[in-house]
Amino acid sequence: MSAQENEAKILILATEDCAYPGANAVGQAHMSYPENTYVIRVRAPVMFPEKFYMDCFEKGIYGIIIMSCGVECPYEGAYPALASRVDKVYAMMREKGLDPRRLRLTGVCTVCTRAFVKEVNEMNLLVQELGRPGSEKKAA
Repeated sequence: MSAQENEAKILILATEDCAYPGANAVGQAHMSYPENTYVIRVRAPVMFPEKFYMDCFEKGIYGIIIMSCGVECPYEGAYPALASRVDKVYAMMREKGLDPRRLRLTGVCTVCTRAFVKEVNEMNLLVQELGRPGSEKKAA
């Protein structure tokens, strides 16, 4: 792993009912994904305010993947509220000159091992291409 790859941290917010068991299934299947990935089990990602995401980018997180249950979320109204929140974060990112592709909302189920690995690998390639958060402004 190059120094750039090691530096490019990817945060995954994985819902405890869907995506986190999917992440466990990836490990049980001995599938691999980049080492620069940090998985946090969360009850419902809608609990995180917009500022949380912006703070992550300011503190050196290169990319964030929100892996949720999607419309099958057990908390009524949580997924539409999360999608709305992510839209607000995208607007905030554009204001700060951050590429909105650094934040991805996706549905990953308990057995979606290939989808989990695919999302992580795609985000890893993207953050390698984009570099440090905020460097997009300099390139424009």
